Amino acid sequence: MALTKKVFAKPMTDIITERISVRTYNPKGLTETVRNDLIEYGKTIIPPFQSKIRFEIIENDGIADSTKGKIGTYGVIKGSKYYIAAVVENGEKNLEDIGYTLEQLILYATSKGLGTCWLGGTFTKSSFERMVQLKEHEILPIITPVGYPAENKSLIERMMRYLANSKNRKPWEELFFNQDVQSPLIQEEASSYKDVLEMVRLAPSASNKQPWRVVKVDNQWHFYLAHNRTYSKAMRYNLQRIDLGIAMCHFELTASELGLQGSWQIQSNYPSVNSMDWEYIATWQG
Repeated sequence: MALTKKVFAKPMTDIITERISVRTYNPKGLTETVRNDLIEYGKTIIPPFQSKIRFEIIENDGIADSTKGKIGTYGVIKGSKYYIAAVVENGEKNLEDIGYTLEQLILYATSKGLGTCWLGGTFTKSSFERMVQLKEHEILPIITPVGYPAENKSLIERMMRYLANSKNRKPWEELFFNQDVQSPLIQEEASSYKDVLEMVRLAPSASNKQPWRVVKVDNQWHFYLAHNRTYSKAMRYNLQRIDLGIAMCHFELTASELGLQGSWQIQSNYPSVNSMDWEYIATWQG
């Protein structure tokens, strides 16, 4: 269980709602103290499925300039001097663990006034893999720039920020269910977990697909991945599994702050999804 009150200076709900994707940065960069603080905090994060993960902060030595500022597939990054690379060993549910741990580190950076932006897909992997000295049993599926946001935003950034607005998030009835997958969960039925689920709903996801689905059964919250097969096949790594980890991070950090005790489990008895293209991932046992 993450001890958010000991680490974060303000409520997790505030940090999550304030956090936005930043694509234009102040070029002043980060001090060594700030960089070391990020790495040290990253070492304290325990992934729910116990994957071995390491974070490396890479200095931008012409990476963006060599591609006219284009890093990844989701926009143009300008002015960023540093990137956080999330490296994980091969293994089951390692992508979910990357999503969980990097999102927690991103929220920590947000609480310190830093900007970030999830970058997956086709970012210049060969350069980054060389710089982190990627080992044979490791993968580098995701990175984020990190730095102080610039005051003036580019047109592309303003457009993409509008598209990622919470108004464009799926409604509750498409994401959360009660007892079975045929019965949408209304907010009143979520009881003390109402704010927890709202923070899950606001979680960032690749192309804003929001692939998580949650089924409440008594004091258990079963998480599923609603596959978009076409989207997944277009990527080197299944970014939607990373999205599930992000959603799990929002769920646990908010629950922890609200004093809602629980833990992640992989169960054999969970609601059937029949012919739906959903995959069971894990259960929060409250």
